Amino acid sequence: MARTGICIGLGLALALLAMPLGPQHVLAQAYQCRMPRQLAPSGPVTPDGPARPRPVAGYTLAASWSPDWCKTHGNPKAMQCDTRFGRFGFILHGLWPEAARGPSPQWCAATPLPRPQTLRKHLCMTPSPTLLVHEWAKHGSCMTKDPAKYYRVSAILWRSVHWPDADRLSRKEDLRAGDVRDAFLARNRDWPRKAIGIHLSRKGWLQEVRLCYGADFRPRACDSRRLGARDDTAMKIWRGL
Repeated sequence: MARTGICIGLGLALALLAMPLGPQHVLAQAYQCRMPRQLAPSGPVTPDGPARPRPVAGYTLAASWSPDWCKTHGNPKAMQCDTRFGRFGFILHGLWPEAARGPSPQWCAATPLPRPQTLRKHLCMTPSPTLLVHEWAKHGSCMTKDPAKYYRVSAILWRSVHWPDADRLSRKEDLRAGDVRDAFLARNRDWPRKAIGIHLSRKGWLQEVRLCYGADFRPRACDSRRLGARDDTAMKIWRGL
């Protein structure tokens, strides 16, 4: 499929892009979200791998469980982990294009930096300006030439999902990956079970939920790489809230 604007079925693409987001900020699973007064200027992003422009055959919507990330990787003064700006549960890591087989498209073109007002609009969905810019440059550049369109489609998909109460799940004895899928399906009844990827750390802590879509942005079964943990895999969820 050629990269002309958003690489999805034309009718659905136009419908997605025509949907208004309204003036409100797009929220992560946030207990609170407060905007920083100022954003530091975004600098150029250094690629972490080779340029790989490839036809887009599907997408992954990756949601990070913020308490675990802040425990293991986070800067306590960063917006995502600093309680002055809020307390976050699931946040949008990014929307990633996928190839029909083999490595995913990435770093497809030299990209304009997003405008500060565009980043600010999406900080309650992805509370890290650095991550927003990185995801656009690495993944969004394979979907569109306009960062605002990439974030807009990401936000529409993000708002369409109802996330489970991971804090409650964390208190369940003998928690399994299948319990997380059950909780997701209870709130998103049209989703196929095999389209819900659960990704854990080596020690079994929840890191991400990855939702798999076809090129038409409809849920589609994940391949084994994106599906992650089997239903019977024991796991834990760090609350940290």
